[in-house]
Amino acid sequence: MKLYTVNTGYFKLDGGAMFGVVPKSIWNKLNPADENNLCSWAMRSLLIEDGDRLILVDTGMGNKQDAKFMSHYYLHGDDTLDKSLAKYGFHKDDITDVLLTHLHFDHVGGAIVIENNKMVPAFKNAIYWSNEEHWQWAIKPNDREKASFLKENIQPLQDSGKLKFIPVKEDISFTEHITIRFVNGHTQAMMLPQINHYKGKTIIYAADLLPSVGHIPLPYVMAYDMFPLTTLQEKKAFLQEVLQNNYIIFFEHDPQYECCTLTMTEKGIRAKDLFRLESI
Repeated sequence: MKLYTVNTGYFKLDGGAMFGVVPKSIWNKLNPADENNLCSWAMRSLLIEDGDRLILVDTGMGNKQDAKFMSHYYLHGDDTLDKSLAKYGFHKDDITDVLLTHLHFDHVGGAIVIENNKMVPAFKNAIYWSNEEHWQWAIKPNDREKASFLKENIQPLQDSGKLKFIPVKEDISFTEHITIRFVNGHTQAMMLPQINHYKGKTIIYAADLLPSVGHIPLPYVMAYDMFPLTTLQEKKAFLQEVLQNNYIIFFEHDPQYECCTLTMTEKGIRAKDLFRLESI
């Protein structure tokens, strides 16, 4: 088994929304905002070469949206999904599975492209994986979250006939080396892939449970989360488990750091070692 970091670009989100109740005077030291109060965030996918399967976890936001949409989110940087795959000698057609942690636009947008004026799956030979609970949540969105669930990112997956659902069960196996964890604070039934026994380590793709190193302190919960108190409970249990077992966290949105381990301090659980995936 081999793991690869796939950088798909950066985008900007309101710093206050990303850090919730934490004052700007504090969070601005972690990820300084621009003149519009926007901070840059990574969209970092994970590529897993597991036997004869090439599994991509999340896809970034893609580039098919119109200028008005992009003016809100400021896609920037030199990284693209195609360039990052090519760096390792891969092409989108090599991907066998696309595992979507959830269906917000910055996680699923790159799964769909426009060809001949039609929305089609970007990974022609892949199976796309979600789960029934989250799928229903996304296609019938609540008023607060519906701006994150774009029909053009979701409906073509179903139309393709290549969409499959993972049963929502605790620590269900996806492959021999990958189990799926489910959390419900950010959105209903978000999936966190856990890669077991990779060079003697366990790595968890944290998605939006822990978007960045800056979100490790317990009160740092995004205003985007549908159920912030649930996130708080899930995060507390998750951090304690990671610390106790010396797991590695892989961050999807941290603009600088890919991975970290944890340590206990007088202020609570905090990051210990910060490093790149390739250094493991």
